[in-house]
Amino acid sequence: MITKEELDFFKDWFTKYVNSFNSGDEDLQQNIDIKKVHTDNVCKAIIDIGESINLKQNDLYLAETIALFHDIGRFEQYARYRTFVDSKSENHAILGINVLREKEVLKNLKNSTADFILRCILYHNKLELPKNETEKCLLFTKLIRDADKSDIFRVVTEYYSRSNPEKNPAIELNLPDSPEISEKVLNDLMSEKIAKIENLKTLNDFKLLQIGWVFDINFIRTLQIVANKKYLDIIFDYLPHNDEVKKLHNRVIDFINVSVLEVEQ
Repeated sequence: MITKEELDFFKDWFTKYVNSFNSGDEDLQQNIDIKKVHTDNVCKAIIDIGESINLKQNDLYLAETIALFHDIGRFEQYARYRTFVDSKSENHAILGINVLREKEVLKNLKNSTADFILRCILYHNKLELPKNETEKCLLFTKLIRDADKSDIFRVVTEYYSRSNPEKNPAIELNLPDSPEISEKVLNDLMSEKIAKIENLKTLNDFKLLQIGWVFDINFIRTLQIVANKKYLDIIFDYLPHNDEVKKLHNRVIDFINVSVLEVEQ
């Protein structure tokens, strides 16, 4: 259980911690700011999704705490390695857990509550959900994974639609912006699977991976957010307009429509 006073304390700590990374280095500051805004939006999204499934107030505070800290490792990651690619640096979830432990941020919580928060952070960026976990931990892990994806869609679509042609390698994962699409990535999505990051060879592959996140969304409210904001349509607009991509677009739209219909019935 988390109280409003505890959540307010965490928010104050978070602001001070993130501000410690403020820099005259334009590249560093740009990407620190991106993650700061992202965290704020994920906190709002997890409340929105949590309310849609009628979470109680204290559980909403707990969910928001998890959202607040889910990417706390990103700030040190970028400051130290100048990348958000875990495979080229460190797993940002584990890095974040280490930050929270070293700074003793959760020391005033019950051990069980602190451990619960850390487990949800640990699972938020894994390819698959853990098999042996409590129902409540899986629920909150699904909440943070959905809230996280909903705002990453915003980040990348705003980036692809930008008027400024200057590139941000941290967002593009340093992938080449060439017209090719990898067959393995496309086949995974056509099978309604998430593409594996190790199969990404181009920026187009990364865009397809982002589209594939729709197959790992857990709550109808998240699908509604993604559909209402037209995030997937925007990403598709920045992909080659060939028959394979058009076929995938239809598959994704059908998946969303069927998922929404099943819930409404």
